[in-house]
Amino acid sequence: MRSSNLFFASVFWIGVLAGLPSLQAARQDVPADDALSAEQSWLAELEQLQSRRLGARPDKTVFSPLELPTPSRIRTATGVPGEDYWQQQVDYDMDITLDPEAETVSGVARVTYTNNSPQPLPYLWLTLEQNLFREDSDGSKFTPPGSRFNNRDGFNGGYTIDRVKTGDEDLKLNVYDTVGRIDLPTPVPPRGGQVTFEIAWSFQVPDYGADRMGIRRVRQGKVFQFAQWFPAVCKFDDVHGWNTLPYLGQGEFYTDFGKYDVRITAPRGHIICATGELRNAEQVLSAEQYKRLCLAQVSPQTVIVRTEEEIGTPAAALEGEGPLTWQFAADKVRTFAWTSSDATIYDACSVQWDDGKTTLVQSVYPREAKSAWNESSQMLRYSIMNYSQQWFRYPYPVATNVNGVCGGMEYPMIIFCGSDRNKRGLFDVTSHEIGHNWFPMTVNTDERRFAWMDEGFNTFINAYDRYDEYEHEVHGTELPTRTRGFTASSISRQVARPNMQPLDLPADQIRPELLGALAYNKTAMAMRMLREVVLGPERFDPAFKQYIAEWAFKSPQPADFFRCMENGTGMDLAWYWRGWFTESLPLDQAIVSVRESTRSRRARIELANRREMVMPVQIKVEYTDGSESLHSLPVYIWHYTNLWETDIPTEGRAIAKVVVDPNRVMPDLDRKNNTWTRPEEEPDESGESETAPPGEAAGEGETVSGSESSADGPAAGSSGESQIGPPAASGQAIEPSSGNGDGGR
Repeated sequence: MRSSNLFFASVFWIGVLAGLPSLQAARQDVPADDALSAEQSWLAELEQLQSRRLGARPDKTVFSPLELPTPSRIRTATGVPGEDYWQQQVDYDMDITLDPEAETVSGVARVTYTNNSPQPLPYLWLTLEQNLFREDSDGSKFTPPGSRFNNRDGFNGGYTIDRVKTGDEDLKLNVYDTVGRIDLPTPVPPRGGQVTFEIAWSFQVPDYGADRMGIRRVRQGKVFQFAQWFPAVCKFDDVHGWNTLPYLGQGEFYTDFGKYDVRITAPRGHIICATGELRNAEQVLSAEQYKRLCLAQVSPQTVIVRTEEEIGTPAAALEGEGPLTWQFAADKVRTFAWTSSDATIYDACSVQWDDGKTTLVQSVYPREAKSAWNESSQMLRYSIMNYSQQWFRYPYPVATNVNGVCGGMEYPMIIFCGSDRNKRGLFDVTSHEIGHNWFPMTVNTDERRFAWMDEGFNTFINAYDRYDEYEHEVHGTELPTRTRGFTASSISRQVARPNMQPLDLPADQIRPELLGALAYNKTAMAMRMLREVVLGPERFDPAFKQYIAEWAFKSPQPADFFRCMENGTGMDLAWYWRGWFTESLPLDQAIVSVRESTRSRRARIELANRREMVMPVQIKVEYTDGSESLHSLPVYIWHYTNLWETDIPTEGRAIAKVVVDPNRVMPDLDRKNNTWTRPEEEPDESGESETAPPGEAAGEGETVSGSESSADGPAAGSSGESQIGPPAASGQAIEPSSGNGDGGR
């Protein structure tokens, strides 16, 4: 390159690689010292791109193995539970009374705790989540006023603990905000030892219980919803010991599986639905309602069990006087939630499984929601069957959808949903909340530490449960002729924000305005990108299904998920987990230059990875004759460099345009540098075209050009080979059919 043009080309390429409008500045008179400084900066930046930097990891790159816990006989190197895996079991036998006039709940629970760990336990920790609603609780002080998970309207509630005892011996419960400690007379022996204690409590029901419980007041009465409402034993596991993170509002819960036998007493005329099977339906429903329920248990079509007209009349309940007690039983559940109302319509249908078993699918809702909710049970049934077919069969005998004060919340076998009139909105929230019965109700993850493992995975599977397909299957409507393809581009700017949080943070440490973007959307996009772009469904699905099956009714950690997916797919994904999960890394893939050779009938495309995230590269080449070709490059091209050259066959065709990420799938921060367009060319006297950078002669039969906005480019030798980046032979074009598994699907 001639010295008179070196500086202008240098500054131009700084602009291309840094996304700055440098070309215009380069055309102005610049002092010699500044010119030298700019040239040195350009050389320094190219050198940085040529060698992959370690960045924030002083001794690692984005490709280095993750620092995961050492595998053991409890949690194995393949990401599945080992032969020594253990977890505790906590069984609850409860008697509960609802006073809807006073709006209070009182209860007595007999708790049997089985210690399967290898160590004796001299004390137990309880989670006391109702104490969030004390006006002086940590959560009331921590959660922004008026936010979704805040204690609203100055409500002052919390538990009144009447007694804690084992046998005839009183136990002291030391309360610390939303946790409490019970010191036991003797330690619970390891490997199967048990202790049983009794606890009695009561509380005032908040109108708005952090969107997880509360009271909806409707024309015909009240709809009560109860979740995270009883004193429960904290989870003790092999990773943290006692899990005693406080309940502050945004983080949900993490508990052990157990059996529940629960009796709930409420006024006659109330319909109660809960986690578990109703064991005494004939003793709490009218004869006609019981007959309808029996029909619903074998019907794929919705049957109305209690009609709108029966509400508030003697036909609303079993004949007689006084309150009724409803009995529920559940097994392999991590908590218990319920609803009670004198104002709800009750309908149901069922799913009949191939092995002859059934799942009762039911909905309760006030007449204010009837216009949309008369389809709730069918929506719920559709989503259950869809998720069961694609991932893992729904494991429970009941599924209930409840319309009340809660906008959207999930518990085993029962979900709370809003959306009174919008059917599409109701389908979406129903699909999401019942999806949580896979994550985390079956695959029991730590919601307070790793919200992305339930919210994100659930949002991911929701993407394949679509309202239009429900309408088509249930009502025979036409499917849309065009559907939007998957893209993660919407999060590109968000990820690049200064001080953006990674998603792998405890829920209460994520800024409230980012919880949805990170724990839900970014995780779901990462999972879809992994399935649809990086691996392909045929490689992703068996691994993810194995993860669900291996950890069903057990408690995986992030390391277990990472290992299970890497072993199941046969691919090292450390670069992917870093880019999407454990760090917040932006992506910017760019075209640096395009060099065509009519002699070799090939073209050389130089690419840059300008930010910290790495991804496979997809390239679309359009030719002047109207034809096009697609090429994909694996993520491994970025192992040691951020500049890469790839050779593609052109078969003598002239290139009109080159586009990186032509389907706009990637979360690319700057799409202006994703496209190269052939510059206007002036034919010389011989009829040959040249668009080489100033000061450089193109090789025989070669055309060289830089970005779409200028023909200026970095200096290269007359042979047409770039002076920067790997030699051309090391960059290979990989056709979409090559089956390398790293992109182009």
